[in-house]
Amino acid sequence: MQGSGLRSARPGDIPLTDHSDVVPVKTRPDTSAPPSGGAMPADWHSEFDLVLEPTRGIRGVRLGELWHFRELLYFLAVRDIKVRYKQTALGVVWAVLQPVVTMIVFTAVFGHVAKINSGGVPYPIFAYSALVPWFFFANAAQISSNSLVVNPALITKVYFPRIFLVMAPIVAGVVDFLLAFTVLVGMIVYYEVTPLAGATLLLLPLMGIAFLTTVGICALLAALNVKYRDVRFAVPFLVQVWLFATPVAYSISGLSDAWQTIFGLNPMTSVVVGFRWALADGPPLHASTAALSAASAFTLFGLGVYYFYRTEKSFADVI
Repeated sequence: MQGSGLRSARPGDIPLTDHSDVVPVKTRPDTSAPPSGGAMPADWHSEFDLVLEPTRGIRGVRLGELWHFRELLYFLAVRDIKVRYKQTALGVVWAVLQPVVTMIVFTAVFGHVAKINSGGVPYPIFAYSALVPWFFFANAAQISSNSLVVNPALITKVYFPRIFLVMAPIVAGVVDFLLAFTVLVGMIVYYEVTPLAGATLLLLPLMGIAFLTTVGICALLAALNVKYRDVRFAVPFLVQVWLFATPVAYSISGLSDAWQTIFGLNPMTSVVVGFRWALADGPPLHASTAALSAASAFTLFGLGVYYFYRTEKSFADVI
């Protein structure tokens, strides 16, 4: 394939149209110039040649390939940001409107009617500080789960790390997160809440837990959605159930250690509790709960990514 960066198949090579479980391996560059005329020798190739080789077991997870194609992830994320708000009346305001409206509803229902104990924190900031990381996860789960089935041309005609289609909406969601976080900073100033200086250092690790959880869940759902299209109907329900299984509208500080351990199995528990603790001086995050949530996040990430790569070989045939 001249000019495409991929060479034609030679005897013993796997054809590029074959959708077997393959891993690209850059061949060693030949510094000598190609012949000026006549047929190209079968043993000559440039540094841009790509050989596809079958993989087995853990080799299917190709971390080095992700780094090699890292710029593609950036361009896919930029594309998703542009498409998300193209021809919308409110544009990026939707990134702020969702958590703000949900915070107002939660304040009215749980703060004033149910009178949920917020540990002395004003309920609006109690809820909003948890909704900011939650919507990062929830929006990514709903968008990324459909990322493969809406891009059949890319999957069937071009070789690249397919998982970038799953990760691009997640990376694009960082923009929405930062916009919503800006409103949170304004609420902190308005309610005169003093963030805990030491606890704020945990925000990046907490977002790391949220990111790993999101990538793992989205990779699993996206791979399942290729084969079972009813997954797209189940995802909104799953996200809604997960919302109420996560202490976004309520606190778990009054629960026993056993129940806090159970909640810790949900990796988003430590994320929302940690954000509320660090930024709104809410109930503290127990170290055991944080450790358990981190372990759950790594487990979900590993299982989701591994399942994605093991089923990737059938995407082009099924989609």
